[in-house]
Amino acid sequence: MEPQLRQAVTHGVATVVIDHPAKRNAMTTDMWRRLPALLEGLAADSTVRAVVLTGEGATFCAGADISSLRQSPGEAQELAVRAEDALAAFPKPTLAAVRGHCVGGGSQLAAACDLRFAEEGALFGVTPAKLGIVYPSSSTRRLVSLVGPATAKYLLFSGELIDAQRALRSGLVDEVLPVGELDKRVAEFTKVLAARSQLTQAAAKEFAAGRTDRDAYWSGQARDGGDTAEGVAAFLERREPRFTWTAG
Repeated sequence: MEPQLRQAVTHGVATVVIDHPAKRNAMTTDMWRRLPALLEGLAADSTVRAVVLTGEGATFCAGADISSLRQSPGEAQELAVRAEDALAAFPKPTLAAVRGHCVGGGSQLAAACDLRFAEEGALFGVTPAKLGIVYPSSSTRRLVSLVGPATAKYLLFSGELIDAQRALRSGLVDEVLPVGELDKRVAEFTKVLAARSQLTQAAAKEFAAGRTDRDAYWSGQARDGGDTAEGVAAFLERREPRFTWTAG
């Protein structure tokens, strides 16, 4: 089967699967190129309230397909950064569900998600030093924001792999699940995300990214968008809220 990115939407959650098991789900040039357009389509779909990124089978993503680096390393890195940036800019919550190896370009994609849940036994590595590649500045800053400069330097300088528990302690991973429990936990948690206010989530995502020029905009959305009134009413009436705000 040709390497591909598969997608499906169930109960408001879009699952994007990196499907290239012959090479441990390594990303080809075409897959890097396709990801931004795929995400753009999901962002425009009002039924999608969250996105899960995962790999086919027992591996998340072993990085970039090395053959693409041999052909045109500059283009391959540019496409990877563009895909990573598109994932980081996705306007709704994103979660990487990680099994097995999450290495190189795979770690770039995982770091670009809002959250990362991993199965026990997962391994993480940032490996450009093994190939003599300069890791992109935007990717480096994103890694530092997650794990701090010391751990980022450890990963970047050495290219060594760390296990899921160390990734959890460092802040690279948010939860570690026993083998066989990852899918269940991801389904439970994304159900929670899909039930929450998209207004709150979208504003929080911008603020957490450091944006400082949209306070008035989000105050207006909270005042006029309906979710705040609905949330307060639902709390007082002791019922589940029915939030309706969507990004326009």
